[in-house]
Amino acid sequence: MSSPAGRRRGVFAWALYDWANSAFATTVMAGFFPLFFKQYWNAGVEATVSTFRLGVANSAAGVLVALAAPVLGAIADRGGGRKRSLGLFLSLGVVCTGALYGVSQGGWVAAAVLYGAAVVGFSGANIFYDALLVEVAAADQFDWVSALGFSLGYLGGGVLFAFNVALTLWPGAFGLADAAAAVRVSFLSVAVWWGLFSVPLFTRVPERVRRGSTAGLVGQGFRQLATTFHGVRRLKVTFTFLLAYWIYIDGVDTIVRMAVDFGLSIGLDHKSLITALLLVQFVGFPAALVFGRLGQRIGAKRGILLGLAVYLGVTVWGAFLDSAAEFYGLAVAIGLVQGGVQALSRSLFARMVPTSRSAEFFGFYNMMGKFAAVVGPLLMGWVGLLTGSSRASILAVAVLFLVGGGLLLTVDEEAGRRAALALDAER
Repeated sequence: MSSPAGRRRGVFAWALYDWANSAFATTVMAGFFPLFFKQYWNAGVEATVSTFRLGVANSAAGVLVALAAPVLGAIADRGGGRKRSLGLFLSLGVVCTGALYGVSQGGWVAAAVLYGAAVVGFSGANIFYDALLVEVAAADQFDWVSALGFSLGYLGGGVLFAFNVALTLWPGAFGLADAAAAVRVSFLSVAVWWGLFSVPLFTRVPERVRRGSTAGLVGQGFRQLATTFHGVRRLKVTFTFLLAYWIYIDGVDTIVRMAVDFGLSIGLDHKSLITALLLVQFVGFPAALVFGRLGQRIGAKRGILLGLAVYLGVTVWGAFLDSAAEFYGLAVAIGLVQGGVQALSRSLFARMVPTSRSAEFFGFYNMMGKFAAVVGPLLMGWVGLLTGSSRASILAVAVLFLVGGGLLLTVDEEAGRRAALALDAER
């Protein structure tokens, strides 16, 4: 991997994993599973009951990963097994996603358990995938490489999702009995896609393996995690960024959820919502690449702040949205900045963590991501109760972008990088 061609292959193999796993995020998490869970696996059940069941599955998986993420990262760093750990979680996600094909109508318990386990696999694998960024790229390439991953993710997720949408719209043309059979086949397609396009990461991406006994890794991981907490004062810039990230990414996730709910409230059917989701995917593909280059030119922090400014505008626009055409315009605006904010956040954080402990620190990073969209919905509900206006409650989300962006302004990237290098030198 020392040659330029070898390094380029490693970068592409790493980024291709985003192409692979985004199929799950788009087709399963955002697209078909919520609809199918309500209409097929909970057929005849009150809508509020099925929503509660889905919420429990999502929350249980999210909390489990959020609490375990830092420890999992610490264990992988101690054992030098980031790719191995990624493979374990990837396998869990792929197997459970494929198994959804076999769940019969009304089998909501099995569907919820398999989905929750697949989410754990998806989220757990991302901890180690993000951590491998420091293995494939130099610090001055983080912005572009991170953006390449998100860009390929939008494209890959969108391509397979478009194919699966075609399956459900015209099942007979594909030799399928009906739309329900098409959705079940789409779960199988995600499992195959996810597993197949993950192979290059394991064959082309380098990893510095630490030799030694694997016995007692769990205990070692907890001890390393305790060491990180004790070093918070020395890495306060990094943790200030994590706090800022948690606040503004909460706003990002809340806006995404608000847009879909608002589309339903103005009378758009599920086909229109799927079209909007496809718009976000295909706009996000080139936009993420542009943001990567932008981060190289003006800096990752400024690029994130630019994206948050656009989100502020989206929030105001959303408050006055009242037509389908505007809803699609909102989807395009979100697609323009969503991947950029995510990509530059990942690359900025990668610059401010000790390389030898990247999986552990990305465990914290992913933990913050899993706890996102907690404050935003509560803030919206509280403002809505006070004002009696859903539009005012949407505007309240702007506070998250203002506070998160303001806190990000205080982050000194160079100071954070120096502190991380100093901690790395002590190992």
